Amino acid sequence: MLDAGTSLGPYRIVAPLGAGGMGEVYRARDTRLDRDVAVKVLPPAFAADPERVRRFEQEARAAGALDHPNVVVVHDVGTHAGAPYVVMELLEGATLRERLGQGPIPLRKALDMAVQAARGLAAAHERGIVHRDLKPENLFLTRDGRVKVLDFGLAKLVRADAPGAAAQGSGAPTASGSGAALGTVGYMSPEQVRGEPADARSDIFALGAILHELATGHRAFRGATPVDTLHAILHLDPATGTGPGLPAGLETLVRRCLEKRPDERFQSARDLAFALESLATSDTATAPPAAPV
Repeated sequence: MLDAGTSLGPYRIVAPLGAGGMGEVYRARDTRLDRDVAVKVLPPAFAADPERVRRFEQEARAAGALDHPNVVVVHDVGTHAGAPYVVMELLEGATLRERLGQGPIPLRKALDMAVQAARGLAAAHERGIVHRDLKPENLFLTRDGRVKVLDFGLAKLVRADAPGAAAQGSGAPTASGSGAALGTVGYMSPEQVRGEPADARSDIFALGAILHELATGHRAFRGATPVDTLHAILHLDPATGTGPGLPAGLETLVRRCLEKRPDERFQSARDLAFALESLATSDTATAPPAAPV
């Protein structure tokens, strides 16, 4: 952990904000522009491979070029004591994972969150940037109700240390590289589970899983073990849980996002955002689920 007062270039650490597998996040003061920012310091192990650091900086700069209200603003990248860091706008609010822990989310609010996330993804995809590790932890809900997509490009830094890394833990991101799985168990697309290249449609699968969770309160794919979860992603339909289920119109949309074959999903996040917006203004958004035949 960095102590308060530590300087990373022009950024002076104020206090820790959180930590996870992708590094530690701090509130910091930009002494040049006299503003508060968030600084994510990545694990020192990433600095051992100059190529990985170069790719990280390239991805971070690409994300920094995005100018969209539903994507976190990246201000700068650098290194400190050999470890790379990224400087972002400081957000006030909570991640969607934290919001899910507070109780049920009204359906129309869940749809609004998904629309905003889809718009942010569309802006990134149109510039050739794929997230690859979309999950509730990487979607942030600000105090004024705006959804921000976090951590574009960071997933590429993660590498498998051993065969089967994709099955270790239900929340840890898994590996990047040729033939290696990339993503987080429970939100990975089937192609990611198989270690195949991820594209924009992989992000659409993840967003479908997140929308299912927002609307029902339970994960679309969750087995007794991580391996069971990966099997469910590859072979099973989304879990129905014990509640009343999704309204018919929303269930159709979510299932299209969660198709096993990428060419059967929505083909762009912009199309998905349009479909979500149309659903949100229709009566089918809150209509009860269809009765079983």
